[in-house]
Amino acid sequence: MKYLNILMLALLVGFASCDDDDAPEAENEEEVIDQVILTFSPAGAGADVVVTATDPDGDGAADFVTPAIALSVDQTYTLTLEINNTIEGESITDEIREEDDEHMFFYEFTSGLFSSPSGNGNVDSRDGAVNYDASENDADGNPLGLTTVWQTAATAQSGKFRIILKHQPDIKSATSTAQDGESDIDLEFDITVN
Repeated sequence: MKYLNILMLALLVGFASCDDDDAPEAENEEEVIDQVILTFSPAGAGADVVVTATDPDGDGAADFVTPAIALSVDQTYTLTLEINNTIEGESITDEIREEDDEHMFFYEFTSGLFSSPSGNGNVDSRDGAVNYDASENDADGNPLGLTTVWQTAATAQSGKFRIILKHQPDIKSATSTAQDGESDIDLEFDITVN
């Protein structure tokens, strides 16, 4: 009994001496993303086409609500993305930009929607064409993708438009793909070109 009491006392002292300083730090706490704003700005005159995807419960079970995108035929658009955590009132865009060596947006779209880029994007193959803004490239020359350029088809089309944001710490390279790393965002929109 005496030895049991000593053992219990030793365990209590051991537990009491542990504090929060001994706990390992989270390596990269995942941000809540509950709003993605797509702004398609036409070249020359014309109003921006703004589409806002929202997740009503943040990290909960509900999926993002993705409104349809409607663009004009034979028009060049610059697409800019804004990523937010509205729960905390934070712009995640700034963090993505600061960590450009760890993030990359990949795009997939129905073939024929755009005359440039042609094809169906770079989700199934990293070599697929996407018109990234080179001024956003990271220090190694790899694209980020918050800003891209799109030339719509000359005839009416409809299909799908998908955006994936990959988090690729220590693995982003000229050959990393949409299958590498974790997906921070994976959204699919219905899209029409009229």
